[in-house]
Amino acid sequence: MNTEQSVAVVKPTLAKATPSASFRLRNGSLNAVRLRRVFDLFDRNGDGEITVDELAQALDALGLDADRASLAATVGAYVPEGAAGLRFEDYDALHRALGDAFFGALADQDEQGGGKGEDEEEEMREAFKVFDVDGDGFISAAELQEVLKKLGLPEASSMANVRQMICNVDRDSDGRVDFSEFKCMMQGITVWGA
Repeated sequence: MNTEQSVAVVKPTLAKATPSASFRLRNGSLNAVRLRRVFDLFDRNGDGEITVDELAQALDALGLDADRASLAATVGAYVPEGAAGLRFEDYDALHRALGDAFFGALADQDEQGGGKGEDEEEEMREAFKVFDVDGDGFISAAELQEVLKKLGLPEASSMANVRQMICNVDRDSDGRVDFSEFKCMMQGITVWGA
């Protein structure tokens, strides 16, 4: 199916969450890298396609409890004929369409002014909140491990590995990551080949 065609987008029903502006980042190359990482997380069997079931399982693990019928209708419009699920290119097209449906076209947002620095700061804060489970302003090793488990990442299996991840960015050596440390870490990510 040609994803360039105008396709009616069915918004999936997410029982416990509302869309955040951080759904789509404004830095295109960094967004592509992050989107690829998310795609790879959702592609549980590593076959290069995300099925509706894999996507639903991932959303359920994150506590989003997506309505499977709505999800199938939305995703199905982007699955190429003869394919079992979304390839990365299809997933990218779906991501863009959902971003436009929820937040309007990125060009429209840019025309309305809005400080780019303020948007990036807000996106960082939204990302930080995902890891700061108890909302105390810090990411502890236990909180990081909890989020990594929800995402099904193997790093979550060892608390020693999780603590090492914390130590790598913990500038004041208090055993936790505050927002400024998190922000420095995120700004220090280098995207090669982008």
